[in-house]
Amino acid sequence: MNTTPSPSPAAGTLFLIPVPLGPTPPDSVLPAAVCEQTRQLRHFIAENAKSARAFLKTIGMPVALQEIQIRELNEHTRSNELPALLEDLRQGNDVGLVSEAGCPGVADPGADLVRLAQRESIPVSPLVGPSSLLLALMGSGLCGQRFAFHGYLPAKEDERSKRLKALEQESRRLNQTQMFIETPYRNTQMMESLTRHLTPDTLLCLASSLTLPQQRLRTRTIAQWRKEEEATAKEPTVFLFLAP
Repeated sequence: MNTTPSPSPAAGTLFLIPVPLGPTPPDSVLPAAVCEQTRQLRHFIAENAKSARAFLKTIGMPVALQEIQIRELNEHTRSNELPALLEDLRQGNDVGLVSEAGCPGVADPGADLVRLAQRESIPVSPLVGPSSLLLALMGSGLCGQRFAFHGYLPAKEDERSKRLKALEQESRRLNQTQMFIETPYRNTQMMESLTRHLTPDTLLCLASSLTLPQQRLRTRTIAQWRKEEEATAKEPTVFLFLAP
């Protein structure tokens, strides 16, 4: 017997709205249809209400921002608070989910809300926009057929070194690109660990400030990176490597 709940005819749609990866005009990275759909919404869920209002201001909302409802969903939101965030959807209102940067639900706390919406058969509609992870993979030249994203690696050097060596072995065994991110102020320490613990012929890509004017996207072997005088900056960066 099919036990999957049927979508309520009164339920609204949860639109997953990508936002720029930095201070760039929305129309330079978002399709016109995405901006138009966003302008039609009056209910939003965001990691930070202030930054969400700043984004909505840039796309030219047709109503005053004070008339827009923004509920917050971030790392401090408890699991038992998630069901209440779907109440507007249950009442038939369309809702936009936005993150601080990039695509909601990808390396983003919004994934938990989307899972709950799916469980309740609330319609979910992901919209087109920039993903730093996919842009980095596209531009790296590394394996795009098999890849894994690991979020943040351990902050302690000894734990991080063990993790890097294990990921390199996995990369070599599966021909798999390994991807992760780091807090910008720790980029230098991460780069030092990578060049110290990975083998010289492993390919490493640094993808920083993607879609922004200062974007840098470079793939070199570890041996080549060891010769770089200044390889990293305190900017949002995706790290990718592939062991031969």
